Amino acid sequence: MVCKWFEVCPIKRFTEEGKLPHKWVEKYCFGDNTACVRYQMEEKGQPHPDNMLPDGSIDESLG
Repeated sequence: MVCKWFEVCPIKRFTEEGKLPHKWVEKYCFGDNTACVRYQMEEKGQPHPDNMLPDGSIDESLG
């Protein structure tokens, strides 16, 4: 099931731009959405930076 936040998630954009490998969307966006830290924070209404990866780590090269 595709994550309900997929269309507005910066991870989608970064992947489309070739800045991130497709494995991120395969594992988290099209896989277990609830394992995604970004998803968890969205559901709680908690702010998080665009360059936070689904595993919760920050990628300073993204922006």
